[in-house]
Amino acid sequence: MTDHPRPGDRTADARRPRTTTRDPELLARRLTAWLGTRLPGARAHGATVPDANGMSSETLLFDIDHPDPPEAACALRLAADPAAYCVFPRYDMARQYRTMRLVAARTDVPVPRTLWLEEDPAHLGAPFFVMSRAAGRVPPDVMPYTYEGNWLHGATDAERDRLEADSVAVLARLHGQVPLAEAEFLAIPGTGSALSRHVEAQRAYYSWVVDGRPRSPLIERGFAWLADHWPPDPGETVLSWGDARIGNIVYDGFAPAAVLDWEMAALGPRELDLGWMVYLHRFFQDLAEGSGQPGLPGFLRRDRVESRYARLTGHPPRDMEFHTLYAALRHAIVMLRVAYRRIHFGEAPAPADADALILHRDTLEAMLAGRYW
Repeated sequence: MTDHPRPGDRTADARRPRTTTRDPELLARRLTAWLGTRLPGARAHGATVPDANGMSSETLLFDIDHPDPPEAACALRLAADPAAYCVFPRYDMARQYRTMRLVAARTDVPVPRTLWLEEDPAHLGAPFFVMSRAAGRVPPDVMPYTYEGNWLHGATDAERDRLEADSVAVLARLHGQVPLAEAEFLAIPGTGSALSRHVEAQRAYYSWVVDGRPRSPLIERGFAWLADHWPPDPGETVLSWGDARIGNIVYDGFAPAAVLDWEMAALGPRELDLGWMVYLHRFFQDLAEGSGQPGLPGFLRRDRVESRYARLTGHPPRDMEFHTLYAALRHAIVMLRVAYRRIHFGEAPAPADADALILHRDTLEAMLAGRYW
């Protein structure tokens, strides 16, 4: 997850919340020391922290200087610094690593090759894993790809249509190809359906976010709405990517080359990923329109995503009002935590109304009132 600009704020990327409390140069030196224990004589060369690094797990890009490296260009995913007012309460790097290896072994969904897992925090201050670095380009978050001036916005309708179709196909293949029995380690503890466990986990996450902080009446209304509109049949349980959005895919041209960011993976109905993909695009589209730009109104439309997925899988998505609102609610909890993080670091004042910290407040209000779609 990453921070997002406010509508009309063209200087947002200059005032983004701090994304790390770590020293990149020290991190690179310690990485070289660790790398020598796995590949004698190897050095980490040209280590950089991407500008788009998020506020959750951190990424370090580097090359391996060695006569026979398993991969020359690598990326390291490091659990968030516990001192950095983390976005999530727990970062299970072994779980992410295992998920990527399962997807690589049992599907044709493109994921980076995983190389090493290090669970001992002594080396870099937290557990991490190393994977190959995919070449390509990613739709930007800041400024969002719905704004003018980036490669996706400047593409033709046909090119964006291809990217949309292939991105929906990623979900279809993931949901259909992973044997559920091999993904049981992703099951959320608890009782009831996978969907009910997922929602209860989000309730627990919200309670963690507001511990010692003002509560959000809007988010709590959202949970009440979910209870009142619960699907009569939650549907088939599959491996859900979790952060299913095009900003987490590296594209070769307009075709997916690598699917990234598996820290939110879990078991749940197909619609969890579909609702997230649809809603996150609408979030960026609403930002663009709020800034007086047309955005990309014909791209990743809910009806088209649903019909594409149904044709590919034979499973017409259902209860999508529920799942898109649930996606907006989940995003609101993350954004509330990110806002409280900014307040913690003195980057923003604390407002009197906690709901004012939710950037898509109006959207969530409209969804709850049944007037958004």
